[in-house]
Amino acid sequence: MTSWSPILPEMVWSKVATILRKELGEGPFNSYVAPSSVRPGPYGDPVLVTPTAYARDWISRNAARRAQELWTQHDPDSRVLEIRSRIEYEDQTRGGETPAVAEVTPVAVEAAVVSPPANRIGGLQERLTFDSFVAGRGNEFAFQMSRQVASWADGHFNPVFFHGPYGYGKTHLLNAIGWEAQSRRPDAKIVYLTAEKFTSTFVKALMDKSVNAFKDEVRGADLLLVDDVHFIGGKTSSQEELFHTLTSLIENNRRVVFTADRPPSQLTEIEARLRSHLSSGLVCALDVADQSLRMGIIERKLEQLSQRLGAAQNPRSDVLHFLAERVPGSIRELEGAVNTLVASAGPRLGSLTLEEAMALLQPNLKVAVERRVTVDEIQKLVSEHFGLKQADLLSERRTRAIARPRQVAMWLCKQHTTRSYPDIGRRFGGRDHTTVLHAVKKVEELLQADDQIARDVEALTRKLRNV
Repeated sequence: MTSWSPILPEMVWSKVATILRKELGEGPFNSYVAPSSVRPGPYGDPVLVTPTAYARDWISRNAARRAQELWTQHDPDSRVLEIRSRIEYEDQTRGGETPAVAEVTPVAVEAAVVSPPANRIGGLQERLTFDSFVAGRGNEFAFQMSRQVASWADGHFNPVFFHGPYGYGKTHLLNAIGWEAQSRRPDAKIVYLTAEKFTSTFVKALMDKSVNAFKDEVRGADLLLVDDVHFIGGKTSSQEELFHTLTSLIENNRRVVFTADRPPSQLTEIEARLRSHLSSGLVCALDVADQSLRMGIIERKLEQLSQRLGAAQNPRSDVLHFLAERVPGSIRELEGAVNTLVASAGPRLGSLTLEEAMALLQPNLKVAVERRVTVDEIQKLVSEHFGLKQADLLSERRTRAIARPRQVAMWLCKQHTTRSYPDIGRRFGGRDHTTVLHAVKKVEELLQADDQIARDVEALTRKLRNV
């Protein structure tokens, strides 16, 4: 049997992040800490990579000291946790690919910053490929469209815009598109940039008076991939440049793919004409993962950890189903829970009982276990999801656009509260218990026959667990 290796940095971070979530609160944690990830530094120490410099500064002021304390408690190797923005990390790990400033003109410096070395796309992560992506209901359409873009097929939508919460696979798909497109057309020019990188590089080009070189580099791409475009909100000059870049690429039949945490229509800090261009091709959501997809992600993660750590056995089936059903949060957090379980159980992973697994994962499950969902909360969430007013669900109106969401809300109340059928009926405008019983049975039937209803219910269920 392969000997157990030292604990991985991402496993330590999973434990640290769980505690920080409780101490910082859901709002600050989701805004600044959740989008960050731990990656290997050039000198062996782990690096917490934040999506923006602003997030780096916030964590440095409000959470860095506590994060290091927790890291020291959980890391047997006593490594130091650095904090870097994504741009800083990419520059730090580039390994001297950029020529010295004294040897080139400002134009050449700018080109060196943007262009990837031969046979490599700058900024992409090698592990994020189509082979390592787990597709299922909630992300399958986005997966299929990504494969189509990467195949250079004719008749494509342009631009393609993927949106969804942090941790649901947008960056993974963008990386996978880059790698696959390069393998199919090695001669094609593929440029990958985060919105922050686009902005900082453009500003630097303005200062260095090398804007033309910047434009030639980005607008000369056969495929431009821009991650987290919502971060360009409020940056007027960068939005202007991105608008003209997008226009130029589309006019020249070049391909463009964006990701964001919201659909273009909700990017209110971005000017209207750019939002309109972002919406003009294909807008594709990555929805919350259903149980079968979460199970597939768990199995893939266990396979990866087995290859890296030499874990001899997988957890028992009841432990796997518990992970898929009860761990709250995004795919990234689900993977963190798997990391925690593998690291904590060690060689005992295969023989771990459900009770032992629950004890090891208690910090990850605390929010889900302690929260009590209310009927009012369900009504508000369903109303928001379907674009209604809460009063509509309580009204006498029976149009399909209201009746179906009302039935879904009743079904959720029966599933997630201890209220009886008569009590639920009273809270929906004084309806009889038989109305609630009919609604519950109807939704049960639709879950088997209507994919859209199944997606709606799955999305609402995840939101209830994560509120």
